[in-house]
Amino acid sequence: QAQLVESGGGLVQSGASLRLSCSAGGRTFGTKTLGWFRQPPGKEREFVAAIQWTGGRTYYSDSVKGRFTISKDTRRNTLYLQMNNLKPEDTAVYYCAAGPPDITVLRRGQYDTWGQGTQVTVSS
Repeated sequence: QAQLVESGGGLVQSGASLRLSCSAGGRTFGTKTLGWFRQPPGKEREFVAAIQWTGGRTYYSDSVKGRFTISKDTRRNTLYLQMNNLKPEDTAVYYCAAGPPDITVLRRGQYDTWGQGTQVTVSS
């Protein structure tokens, strides 16, 4: 299985932007569904956004819609999450995940490969 590696997290002030990246360690994503999840302190891991690697259809949680954009670079085989107008409630560890092409994107149990996570902290 491809291993996923996230990068781009950090500490920013409210209103700032960050871009997270996720690569598959030199392997290709193939036809998978790629997703971003996050786990705030003391809370369950939650869905943020997803994209079909083939076709590019995107999905977003209501809490990030209009502020976050998921995208892919097929040439670099890299997944991105552009996060704008960050808020303190966006503070979490962000995880990249990959799953089969026909999953229900909100269900984290249907993703079979995960990255190690990258911390995003938004101060008020």
